[in-house]
Amino acid sequence: MNENAATLIAPTEALASEFMGMAAEYRAASDDRYQAAVEDFPAYVRRLVEYSAGVNLPDGRVPSTTYWLASGYHIIGRSSLRRRLTPQLEREGGHIGYDIRPSERRKGYGTLILKLTLEKARESGLARVLITCDADNVASAKIIEKNGGEINGQAISDRSGKLISRYWLRL
Repeated sequence: MNENAATLIAPTEALASEFMGMAAEYRAASDDRYQAAVEDFPAYVRRLVEYSAGVNLPDGRVPSTTYWLASGYHIIGRSSLRRRLTPQLEREGGHIGYDIRPSERRKGYGTLILKLTLEKARESGLARVLITCDADNVASAKIIEKNGGEINGQAISDRSGKLISRYWLRL
């Protein structure tokens, strides 16, 4: 991994085919997290821009800025930064979510995307952030801990029924 070559960028329709390639990798791994993008990519990008501005948010959602980790025109992963939490996000979800496309995992990009997103959180004025992950997701736990995360307890996910770990990171 060349850390200097990968940066956070704003979502853009110009990278539609690249994003579709990432979505296809997830689908091949039986994960349809980007189905909305596959169905209507321009609408998907438009929603991301609106959500960042706090416009047209679904009930219970908070403004969330999405970033893509990219090296040139290659999308490596995605992160989202929420600048405030609801009671549900305080339990599960936290301030930051991130994922790395399957073909780019185990190359250090998870640590990098979280590091860069933490910088965005600091720039936005946050003093500390909450990040959660499934307790059995050892890779994500290591990424959070490498970035200074300290475990603050565990809870059962309302969505999946799985045990989740909660980490606080001081900025």
